[in-house]
Amino acid sequence: MAGALVKFLSVLGFSLICLKMVASTKTAPEIPTIDQAYSKISNSITVEWAAVPGATSYLLTAKDGNTVIETTVANSPGTVTGLKAATLYQITVRSISPAGRSQASPPKQAKTVLAAPILQVSSPSSDSILVQWEAVHMAIGFSVSIMQANGLGRIWKENTTNTSLTFTSLDAGTLYTIKAYAWNANGTPGDDSTCNQRTSPGTPANIQVSFDSGALKASVSWAPTEGAFNYTVMALSDSSRLSCSTTFSSCTIYSLQCGTKYLISVSASNDAGSSRSTSAVTLKTVACAPGRVAIQEDPPGHLSVAWSNVDLGDYYVAFVKSDDGLEVHCNTSLTQCNFLSECGFTYFISVFAYNKAGQSPLGDVFNYTTAPCCPSDINPVLVSSDRVEIVWSPVRGAELYETKAVDGFNVVECNDTAPACTLSALECDTKYNITVYSFSEVRGSNTSCTSQFITTAPCSPEIKNISKDDFSMINVRWRSTNDEATYTVTAQGEKGLHQCSSTGESCTLGGLPCGSVFFVTAVAETPAGRSLPSYSVPLETAPCCSASLTVTQVTQSVINVSWTVGTGALTYVTVLQSHTGQSKCHTHQNHCLLGCITCGINYTVAVKAVSATGLTADCAYQSYSSSACCPLGVKLYRLGPNGIRIHWQASRGSANYSTDLHGSKGIFTCAPSAGLSFCDVTEIPCGDVYTVMVSPVAETGLKLTFCPKKIYSVTCSGSTLGMVIYRGKRNVE
Repeated sequence: MAGALVKFLSVLGFSLICLKMVASTKTAPEIPTIDQAYSKISNSITVEWAAVPGATSYLLTAKDGNTVIETTVANSPGTVTGLKAATLYQITVRSISPAGRSQASPPKQAKTVLAAPILQVSSPSSDSILVQWEAVHMAIGFSVSIMQANGLGRIWKENTTNTSLTFTSLDAGTLYTIKAYAWNANGTPGDDSTCNQRTSPGTPANIQVSFDSGALKASVSWAPTEGAFNYTVMALSDSSRLSCSTTFSSCTIYSLQCGTKYLISVSASNDAGSSRSTSAVTLKTVACAPGRVAIQEDPPGHLSVAWSNVDLGDYYVAFVKSDDGLEVHCNTSLTQCNFLSECGFTYFISVFAYNKAGQSPLGDVFNYTTAPCCPSDINPVLVSSDRVEIVWSPVRGAELYETKAVDGFNVVECNDTAPACTLSALECDTKYNITVYSFSEVRGSNTSCTSQFITTAPCSPEIKNISKDDFSMINVRWRSTNDEATYTVTAQGEKGLHQCSSTGESCTLGGLPCGSVFFVTAVAETPAGRSLPSYSVPLETAPCCSASLTVTQVTQSVINVSWTVGTGALTYVTVLQSHTGQSKCHTHQNHCLLGCITCGINYTVAVKAVSATGLTADCAYQSYSSSACCPLGVKLYRLGPNGIRIHWQASRGSANYSTDLHGSKGIFTCAPSAGLSFCDVTEIPCGDVYTVMVSPVAETGLKLTFCPKKIYSVTCSGSTLGMVIYRGKRNVE
């Protein structure tokens, strides 16, 4: 019984310990104590406190009446944001741990700083900037500072209780940075506000005006103004207002009026505004052309020219020009001039007014005509087979010329005020009776004018065909309806010009270079002139042959044929022909390999050049003898202690041979006498391995190197005896 009681008490004690441990783990963290709370920005308060053991975060609370704003932070210091400016808040802090949150700390009061003033800036003049803002809650004063945006120069700072401030004595056209903030009754500054403002530019200086009397325009220039983005030039008169704008230091005003006085001024502007306009510069344009010009011939032979007076005209010049180019003038400050005149002339009269700006614009040009005369020097100029151009000297008093060309019942006419006429739609190779009549409103048409005959140029021939004969001559045939015409055929190409002539309907062109393209035309010629060329017909000559042909034996059964490239050739066909057969290749290169060649056979080599259009030229024929066949049955025999005989079976046909033995102790050669199929090499060392090749020798003396090679071992037995042992064959690469 006592043991059971002891056991019960032990269990009970253990349970109490566990309950105590559980209770201790759920205890909330300690209450933090706020060290200080302050505001540096108008919408936030920063709080500092001592850290609480076991706290993982903190809850900051800012209370303003019924408004509560909370923020959770990790540690001290912490900041509550989203607050109102210039407002007193009750600040508390709670510590937070996994067990929960503590009670709120004793509250601490803190007030947010003043809000930043909202600035409105402008530049009322080129040397001042006006800064304005709305009143800030709880503010009793403001500080405003200004400096150049590039950091140069001094800083101006002003304190004021007003809501506007003007900075003066600034540089024109310069960008400034303005900074402002408010302070409260304690002198605590609030948030600041910053903005940039440029002063308006200064007035442009050194105005220069240049007037163009011919184009009625004025070019205005000035010295560039600091900070100016744009310039505006104004030209004011009693009746008009003209302007031009530019970003440069010069501008041109167009469409000025003659006889007008303008006041010209220049102003500069930028994003801040415009400068004051410069002092006006006076510009007087040229006078307008005189009007109401009156012309009289009284008595005959005397012309009187009168006109009206114009504004700004200092004096006048009247020009009288006859239709033969002779011109006279008079200079007067009055409004009338008198000139001598002759019958049969047309006079052109113009009057100009002058002042210091120059000559007035050209006004109306008047003409006065006396009785006309017939043209006496009619000069027909043949232009083509269907047109005739006729020119003559101007005649006195002619206002209109009527030209007629008559061919039987057909009449072609043209009327013109100029002393020239072009008669078109005429028939080629035809005779026309041509008459030129002069006409004026006063005297009418002069019907006593004489006529003359002219024949138009021949008709253009039509090329019918172009052919080539067996002698490489080009025959050109055409069709034409001309009488007694001489025809010239021209072939024009990159390699020159070739011609032939004939009075018939064909001619022959010779000597045309190969590999060329020509355009062939035909022209007819008579004493009346030349026809227009016929339509051109293209002509292509056969491609040029190669300048040289080379045949090289590559192996016993393969040769390489090469040649130089010929003009106009695109591809080549090479043919190797013998009584045993034919080998052919077609290539765009300048060489070709031909196989299946029989050794010791005579061949004929032919090369044909082919152009891009398929024209061919049989170019080269050359005899070629293939090399002699390589010998068979090459064997070596000992001749005494230091001699070797090389024996072989000669191939068909007669050939000379050469034998080479290559060993480590030297190279040995021998050549047989004519007609023999062996040769001897004396004094050859034994105990060595030799590579033996017997090859035919070409007629040129060139030794062919493509025959097979055999390897023999020459052994030594005793001092004088030995054996020749065949070791194998090695092919030639």
